[in-house]
Amino acid sequence: MIRLLTDENFDNNILRGLSRRLPHLDFVSVGDVGLAGSSDLVLLRWAANEQRIILTHDIKTMVPDANQLVAQGEPMAGVIFIPDRLAIGRAVNDLELVLKTYTESDMRDSIEYLPL
Repeated sequence: MIRLLTDENFDNNILRGLSRRLPHLDFVSVGDVGLAGSSDLVLLRWAANEQRIILTHDIKTMVPDANQLVAQGEPMAGVIFIPDRLAIGRAVNDLELVLKTYTESDMRDSIEYLPL
């Protein structure tokens, strides 16, 4: 299963719902790994090294920074963007589908946008 890194302000309600459906979900938060307050580029590079896909609500900076890494030929594990206004149930449903159908190699150098 895909390993995840949750961005600093990611909605924990979504994670709780997802964890109930996928009890073996492997995720850490930015705070768990000592990267709270780090720039998006630092998070993206750390995630690439650890082979963790980032879950984020931040389209303004995370998505452009991810695209920048790809354009420069740097490794990028992948990003899943979830709008913060997306209903929690819909976010959980869509994330569950993505996590069950995509592999780490499918996500490499790509950005997935919810809702599906």
